[in-house]
Amino acid sequence: MWFANFFVAGSMTMVIPFISLYIDSMGNFSDAYVQNWSGWTFAITFVTAFIFSPIWGRIGDKYGRKKLLIFSATGMGLSIFLMGFATSVWQLFLLRLLMGVATGFIPMSQAFISTQTPKHIAGKVLGTLQTGSITGTLMGPLLGGSLADAFGYANTFKWVSITIFFSAVIVFFGVKEIKANFADGERDEKSYTRKQVLQHIVSRPVLLIVMLISALIQIAHFSVQPILSLFVQEIHGPASIAFFSGVAFSAAGLGNLLMSRRLGRLGDKIGYIKVLIALLFMAGIVYLPGAWVTNIWQLVILRFLLGIAIGGIIPVRIAYIRQTAPLSMQGEVLGYNTSLRFLGNIIGPALGGVIAGFFGFSAVFLFTSILLLVSGGIMLYFWYKHEYASKHPQAHSLFAKRG
Repeated sequence: MWFANFFVAGSMTMVIPFISLYIDSMGNFSDAYVQNWSGWTFAITFVTAFIFSPIWGRIGDKYGRKKLLIFSATGMGLSIFLMGFATSVWQLFLLRLLMGVATGFIPMSQAFISTQTPKHIAGKVLGTLQTGSITGTLMGPLLGGSLADAFGYANTFKWVSITIFFSAVIVFFGVKEIKANFADGERDEKSYTRKQVLQHIVSRPVLLIVMLISALIQIAHFSVQPILSLFVQEIHGPASIAFFSGVAFSAAGLGNLLMSRRLGRLGDKIGYIKVLIALLFMAGIVYLPGAWVTNIWQLVILRFLLGIAIGGIIPVRIAYIRQTAPLSMQGEVLGYNTSLRFLGNIIGPALGGVIAGFFGFSAVFLFTSILLLVSGGIMLYFWYKHEYASKHPQAHSLFAKRG
């Protein structure tokens, strides 16, 4: 699964840095038009993914996840291949919408590994798995930018689709799905209706907030993604723009790669929510100086520091869900979590494009920083009130007096 995640993440991020440039090459458009449509085209994939993620999660709980992983890789590969033949913004927009039905290979693989991993090492194992997608994310933008500069945007889409098809082959021949017995009791083995799954989530405030904050994190992070190459062009100029956009994207991946496994293991030791709160505040602080960068290397350094800050957010979040949800409903719970992430992916790029179009690129970084800091504050409040205070009655009394 590590190699499959590597190829999927690398392939997907090969094309992300120049989607806005691809749109710009399709006609004589204004900057505001390109910025807005970059946001909408980037986000539309996640509209259908938002709808289908819980459905795939429930199907995976009942029938296994290997076939779903093969379907996801094949569907994404075909969609990206056809994008290489797009001649208008609308064609690209519709193909990315259709790709959303199959999008979700990496979250699905995380659910696959999560349900076959003991709770006490879930953070470490998921952090290790994430290094596969991070390594792909690290290399993808650099290679994609180089291919785009050398062969053009359309041809790069066609080449990228091949590596995604290869991921389907890896899963088909190299992954064996076994029903691991990590059940702690009857609650892990019984079947749950969709209503019972939703009741389980809603009745646990910290779990619910962890999942809702998944959307806020994606809104913050993805508000920058679709306009990053245009920002690079503004501060660096048009020379080798696709390559330097790839460098800016990959810098975050390098920081992420260095820290994700360590932070996942730290979560196993001291608690996943504690690590998550710290990372949210760190990411918010690191994003803030992005509003004032004046050259490409300042941006690259900040992106690297951002990667370090967010390196453990995904593994500790999924490990917490693994710890909190019964085994037999984890695929569906993770499906809802993925759906909320995709909701953030829908809102973030569109909102980032609108903010950039009206207020400039710096405003996007300011918005992102504030949203991450607010997310950290919300997570701290609910963790303190519903988990920490229940284990420390004196703290609970103090909290109640202040409240």
